[in-house]
Amino acid sequence: MAETTGEDLNLESDRLREECGVFGIFGHPDAAAITALGLHALQHRGQEAAGIVSFDGKRFHSERRLGLVGDTFARREVIDRLPGTSAVGHVRYSTTGETVLRNVQPLFAELNAGGFAIGHNGNLTNGLTLRHELVRDGAMMQSTTDTEVILHLVARARRNRFVDRFIEGLRQLEGAYAFVGLTNKKLVGARDPLGIRPLVLGKLDGCPILASETCALDIIGAQYVRDIENGEVVVFDEEGLQTFKPFPPMAARPCIFEYVYFSRPDSIVGGRHVYNVRKTMGAELAREAPASADVIVPVPDSGVPAAIGYAQAAGIPYELGIIRNHYVGRTFIQPTQAIRESGVRLKHSANRAVVAGKRIVLIDDSIVRGTTSRKIVQMMRDAGAKEVHFRIASPPIMHPDYYGIDTPERDKLLAATHDLDGMRKFIGADSLAFLSVDGIYRAMGEKGRDAERPQFTDHCFTGDYPTLLTDQSAKNTSPRQLSLLAEAI
Repeated sequence: MAETTGEDLNLESDRLREECGVFGIFGHPDAAAITALGLHALQHRGQEAAGIVSFDGKRFHSERRLGLVGDTFARREVIDRLPGTSAVGHVRYSTTGETVLRNVQPLFAELNAGGFAIGHNGNLTNGLTLRHELVRDGAMMQSTTDTEVILHLVARARRNRFVDRFIEGLRQLEGAYAFVGLTNKKLVGARDPLGIRPLVLGKLDGCPILASETCALDIIGAQYVRDIENGEVVVFDEEGLQTFKPFPPMAARPCIFEYVYFSRPDSIVGGRHVYNVRKTMGAELAREAPASADVIVPVPDSGVPAAIGYAQAAGIPYELGIIRNHYVGRTFIQPTQAIRESGVRLKHSANRAVVAGKRIVLIDDSIVRGTTSRKIVQMMRDAGAKEVHFRIASPPIMHPDYYGIDTPERDKLLAATHDLDGMRKFIGADSLAFLSVDGIYRAMGEKGRDAERPQFTDHCFTGDYPTLLTDQSAKNTSPRQLSLLAEAI
């Protein structure tokens, strides 16, 4: 196995990438500032770009920037350029379309009835197909994101009321989405028919709020009201709330990875406390895959709740065997090769006092390519660990995602190309085990996975995609090739 000396260990380099986060508020005098705070709480869902669109009763105002929320929207002069009592915002990690300013959301367009701004969390599995059809019919696209498709569909709808035009557009979509939009009179929200992507309703000073997670409500002191239901469209205006159910009823299948990794631990998703679910996943893992060890060590930060649950269930001490430096930014001076060769660790380092001479169990939430897991194991051995056992608090990731998670192609997924022992040898651990599919369902409070009617969207583990995959079927290309194709249009 290659030594890690000379490499900075970045535990975020081999992760599934978050989708995006959306936020909207209607009728509040501090709409833009509140939206900025909400986006700050949702920063974990996307770190590449952020944007806010506000409406002051006469005009829409837009600020969209590359980078983190705090780098732009913490400045008073930026918020002052976003007057009005209603606003929508978005944090982005790109899964379709490159990261350039024209792709930063919320997107805005002037329609026949007035302006319309919209932010999207998710991914349309027929977005490219619809895009080709729209371009062929004369549409002029201003971005390479699938979100722009809904703007064109709404603009072309032959209905009188905005909500009917919006719903007509939604009926043409496949895949996963949580939309938050703003017109000159309304705040609108929509969730896909299966509820794959999350969306919650809150209230602050009597004003409605839509957000991807409850943590965005907590930061501003808002009250959680309820989840937007799967397939539901909500419209807020001066008259209050209207709700629509334009799709045939079907059982919800929220994305199980919201609980494994994406949602913030302090959020409540689908009525479940994410932190408690992750602890329970760790406890289930301890029962399914015990290990003779001296200490349980989490891989920070994603493995922490599961490691606590594993340690409690196994009766083995929990210790911080890997220390993370939270103050290293992207622009920190890069060490020279000579300094790197001395073994410098900018972001993560082993806690030798905990690790040396011990049999340790490393707990993480998932393995993607396995490259980072391999470095972690070697780092523990370099710190003097006697044995290194790896336990993963989710099933093996065998299949790519098409619903807004940036996964590698299947041949780049370690679990898709290696059996269990092959994976163990690749990462260099003394033993390796994953939580079973039924085990993760038990952690969610279910008896197990219902094979006939699965309770969650779990395709990364099972290959059971719950919607049509029109773009993939039509092109027979990889997600990366589809992304490149979209950018080339």
